[in-house]
Amino acid sequence: MYASLPTKTPQTLSQLSANKRQGLPHSRYTVSLARTVADNVARHARTADTSMSKAIAALVRLGLEGQESRKREFFGKLKMNLANDDPSQQDQMVDEFRALILGR
Repeated sequence: MYASLPTKTPQTLSQLSANKRQGLPHSRYTVSLARTVADNVARHARTADTSMSKAIAALVRLGLEGQESRKREFFGKLKMNLANDDPSQQDQMVDEFRALILGR
C-alpha cells in the first residue's frame, strides 16, 4: 500500500518530545495500511478502548522501543563476543546476531 506525504515537515524524535513537553501539537500523517494490518490495529484499538489513531501511535512506539532493545542486545552480545575469541562459538554468535538484526 502507499503512504501519503506528511502534512507537516517531519521532526526528529527529540523535537517531538520537546513539543509534547511544551504542549505543542504533534505532526499529523496520513498512511494507508494493508487490510490485515488495519484489521489488527482495529482489534488492538477495541481491546485498548482507544481510537485508531492512538492505537497506531502506540503500536509504532512499541515497535521503535523493540528495535532499540534489539540494538542494545546486539551490541551487548557483540561486546561479549569480542572479549571471548573462542572460534568454536563463532557460528553460534553469527546465528544469534542474524536473528537480532533481522528480528527473527
